[in-house]
Amino acid sequence: MSSLPEASSVLAVCAHPDDESFGLGAALAAFAARGTPTAVLCLTHGTASALGTSRGDLHQIRAAELAAAARELGVGNVELLDYPDGALAQQPTDLLSGHVQQAAARANASLLLVFDEGGVTGHPDHQQATRAARLFARRARLPVLAWAVEHQVAATLNFEFGTSFAGRTTDQIDCSVEADRQRQLSAITCHASQAQDNPVLWRRLELQGNREVFRWLNRPGATRGPGGSGRQAPGTRCAEPGSARYAKTRAQP
Repeated sequence: MSSLPEASSVLAVCAHPDDESFGLGAALAAFAARGTPTAVLCLTHGTASALGTSRGDLHQIRAAELAAAARELGVGNVELLDYPDGALAQQPTDLLSGHVQQAAARANASLLLVFDEGGVTGHPDHQQATRAARLFARRARLPVLAWAVEHQVAATLNFEFGTSFAGRTTDQIDCSVEADRQRQLSAITCHASQAQDNPVLWRRLELQGNREVFRWLNRPGATRGPGGSGRQAPGTRCAEPGSARYAKTRAQP
């Protein structure tokens, strides 16, 4: 995982309990293994899920699952808010961005970790969580690294399951890393209400193998314009497709 960027502290911003594990888990575990402090801000309790409803009150169940999963991932602090699941996009982005600002200050975060702009799965809640994180990050001039899936993985899932995954082509990917799935899988197991009857999750992990890809949404050291992106300063890039560092990372067993 040496091609993940260096950071003094990382804040992951996500919409639902399990996003931190199903999507961001490999990266959070890698940062923790490196000794980088990590924190998670989750904006909803995920109570609109159709999974796990027979287990009881999802409001309580999913909060407990998140806490257990965070321990498995080595996350130092978790903040779980109670915005409406499935309607996060109707909440003012500026309001949600304020929560990101407060969480980032508490974590002394130097890097935000989020889902890709399309929400990866296409979920509007995922997209809104990322928008809120980016809005704060642009103002604070913090880098934002987004977890993504490759185009062929998304296309296969969409064909097999009728899902709406938004994949990225090689030229859109900034980081390609070899992921140690052990801690991530332990965290996923903690989300029993959502993981046990979830063939899309397990098929995605099968397709990905031990490979995870990421994109810069706000680049470190960039000269930013109104859109929040810009030219990246030398030496701040993750390993990129076609680079010697990328080839070395891909070659690891």
